Amino acid sequence: MGLPGAGAVFEVAVTAVTAEADGVVSLEMRPAHGQSLPGWTPGAHIDVILPNALVRQYSLCGDPRNPEAWRIGVLREPASRGGSCCIHEEVRVGSRLQVTTPKNNFALVDAGRYLFIAGGIGITPILPMIRQVADEGKPWTLLYGGRTRNSMAFLEEISTRRGGEIHIMPQDEFGLLDLPRFLGKPSADTVVYCCGPGPLIDAVEENCRTWRAGALHRERFAPSAKPRLEKGAFEVELACSGKRLTVPAHTSLLSVLENAGLKITNSCRAGICGTCLVKVLAGTPQHNDDVLGDADRESGTVMLVCVSRSESDLLVLDL
Repeated sequence: MGLPGAGAVFEVAVTAVTAEADGVVSLEMRPAHGQSLPGWTPGAHIDVILPNALVRQYSLCGDPRNPEAWRIGVLREPASRGGSCCIHEEVRVGSRLQVTTPKNNFALVDAGRYLFIAGGIGITPILPMIRQVADEGKPWTLLYGGRTRNSMAFLEEISTRRGGEIHIMPQDEFGLLDLPRFLGKPSADTVVYCCGPGPLIDAVEENCRTWRAGALHRERFAPSAKPRLEKGAFEVELACSGKRLTVPAHTSLLSVLENAGLKITNSCRAGICGTCLVKVLAGTPQHNDDVLGDADRESGTVMLVCVSRSESDLLVLDL
């Protein structure tokens, strides 16, 4: 069988479940029916449809050069809404899971040097980035924090990477990450990649305020605490049919589209997974997501309809 097409859902078999740290397991997955696995690049994630029918996003953290197996890392969240708990309690070697082809909202860009900042399970998308940068012989630094050393996954694997500067900083030993030390002086040829808990990303954003636009790349696991903008009611035109819909104040664009009978692929409904990306043909989006980079926001040509709205009275969407 050939490669699944973009956006396709297909079945994989779990071939290994490994305890990587306190409360963290990794799953190795291989195709269940002989098809090849789609290629992916560092920073990519997949949607996993769990046995309890929940859909969750997990970063691919294995080797992009291996076409036979994927790996994800999963933290058991104390306040799990059923996703991580299901994986830790129900998924075993031999389990079958439905997954999607990879998407990448956190792609690795070319740069002179790299500063990677990871908190807890936020190390997962960073791992393949380090692998690629190290293989290319580019200078890199990793600042990795967690509650305790035992709670920090993939430490042994990280220690085998050569050519970089590695700082493993458990909070119970060192306190909070010393961000001013690493971010206090902007570097013209350095890009910063950060993934982890919201407070860490907020702090990194604050420390990067004087850095050039586009230097900071971040991926969140939960929506930021920033207030969401809302101009009020607006209209949306569906380019394929010419139909116009009214989006009332305090009502999401996604829900209006769904109520009109459109099937919009979505998952988080919180602006953090990028699944509901839609092309904008006219009008000015009001971005409230935590996914799009500065270039996409400024272009005004795409938006995430689960949380974003409109600055203009009319938006024309490629739907």
